[in-house]
Amino acid sequence: MTDTKIPFSRIFWPTLVAIGIALSFGLVFFFLILGGIIGSFSDFGPAPYAIENKSILHVTLEGNIQEKSNNEFNTSSFQLNKSLGLSDILFALDQAKSDDQIKGIYIDIDELNCGISTARTIRQALADFKKSSGKFVVAYFQGEGISQKEYYIGSVADECYAFPTSSFMLAGLGSEAVFFKKLLDKLEVEVQVIRGQNNDFKSAVEPFFLTGLSDSARMQNQVLMTGIWNELAADIATSRKIETADLNAWINAMEVVNPNQALAHKLVDGLLYKDEFMDKLAKKAGLSEGAKIKWAELNDYAQNTFYESQVLIQAESASVAVILAEGEVAVDGDGVSSKKLCRLFEKVRNDDDIKAVVFRINSPGGSALASEEIWREVMLTQKKKKVYVSMGDVAASGGYYIATPADRIFAEATTITGSIGVFGMIPYTGKMLENKLGITFDRVQTHSHSVMSTNRKLTPEELAMVQNEVNGIYSQFMERVAKGRSLSVARVNEIARGRVWTGKDALDIGLVDELGSLTDVIDFAKREIKDKEAKVIYYPKVKEDKFGAIIKMIEQENDDEESRLHLKNSSLPNELLEQYERIKAIESKMGIQMRMPYDLVFRF
Repeated sequence: MTDTKIPFSRIFWPTLVAIGIALSFGLVFFFLILGGIIGSFSDFGPAPYAIENKSILHVTLEGNIQEKSNNEFNTSSFQLNKSLGLSDILFALDQAKSDDQIKGIYIDIDELNCGISTARTIRQALADFKKSSGKFVVAYFQGEGISQKEYYIGSVADECYAFPTSSFMLAGLGSEAVFFKKLLDKLEVEVQVIRGQNNDFKSAVEPFFLTGLSDSARMQNQVLMTGIWNELAADIATSRKIETADLNAWINAMEVVNPNQALAHKLVDGLLYKDEFMDKLAKKAGLSEGAKIKWAELNDYAQNTFYESQVLIQAESASVAVILAEGEVAVDGDGVSSKKLCRLFEKVRNDDDIKAVVFRINSPGGSALASEEIWREVMLTQKKKKVYVSMGDVAASGGYYIATPADRIFAEATTITGSIGVFGMIPYTGKMLENKLGITFDRVQTHSHSVMSTNRKLTPEELAMVQNEVNGIYSQFMERVAKGRSLSVARVNEIARGRVWTGKDALDIGLVDELGSLTDVIDFAKREIKDKEAKVIYYPKVKEDKFGAIIKMIEQENDDEESRLHLKNSSLPNELLEQYERIKAIESKMGIQMRMPYDLVFRF
């Protein structure tokens, strides 16, 4: 008998294909079943979120706080991306005031990442809860380090306690700008900068041709930072019943660098270990000795109550629409996208049930083109119904431009706004490529300016053309502001020039009408349409991510300390994420820009 050997390839490839087909059918079958399970959950609408009697609302503030919640399943990482939205938090704290099941609030903050005005808005909502409900609010500071932001929010509590050996330091506000001039010189890269006429405060371009802050930039940053700190310090002093001058003196002398010094200066009411604090908390809730504390977690309480409310409103009709706009202004993308935002304004404008629109802006600006597209839709909407702007952490440059058609503009005292100016940057890389890499370029063209690239410097004629375009957009910007704010163009030019202002200063010079939070603006809109019980619908509309809901259920089933630690450690560090977002944002910085001067990062 002769042995017949079958070639390896004739076995391997058919087997591999068969396995692939089997896996594909298996995955399809799995997702069909999973979809059916999830679909069955949604047949009955949102189930009411129930909590036990005598519960304490555990206000856990950690990670990113954005304008709207994010609770989406990331198919690439197979993880749940979670962040709590400011709107959800404010709604939850308002609901908790009249919720008989809630006995009080425990503030617990850890590695919180949000803007100063967002932190202040949350603090004001906690103060309102305390004042309106008569329920207790206590804060406990723990962890390796207690940040100023954590302390600032928590200091609103009736009683503040700290872990005895945590790091605790108050240092005031500071910011640092990065300059690239010397690096570009070494690389032989030149950047041709074009700013609007008299835009000496529009310092976003300075890192590319200076090695340090200009006098204008230093002055405006110092005024801005001092103004914001004065608000924060006054808030802390009022809550802790101390003098603002004393607080500033202690910080200058570095007298608050540990919990013992914080206690000595009456910044906290006691130093307690976690078990001691929990015993005190149980007594406040009226529980008998040894009884287990019943918790209502803010994340669940906020997202569920807000989601339930919005789903019911979507099925009925609302009189007030809140349109949320957060991030850099661009034609498309995840930030303030003119493509998406224009559709929302058109939808709201043509909805006869909507009587007033609250436009919530948290943006440093961006594309001049996208800003103009959004401005047009806001203007068209304002002609049909009232539009009120609520400014968040920042509403500057293009972020201010899109606010100008509104009937009334509100800002927080600590909002960064203004920055009425325009700039453009054109790099020249030809010398670097030739001298460093040996790459040269040659051109054939039908007209004198057919090839305008970064590999050759602009001619004086071309540079003058770009400058004229920038000046034209700046003039239009000032005209928009003048018309919207009922000011002369000459007056706008005095307060513009690319300069940024705090919300409080912007009120004094006429760039905003009133100081107030998002809640204040919504209440104002209800009063203006003479309907204090008006239903409020938020855009983009609240939607449930069904795969995310399944993952969340699985997480809750395995909600032990070890799994939480694993989830936390699997995330990228905030600093790395911030740098990634900056690099990613470069892609959208084409064309003429209406942006903040510098990406100011306050050390707070």
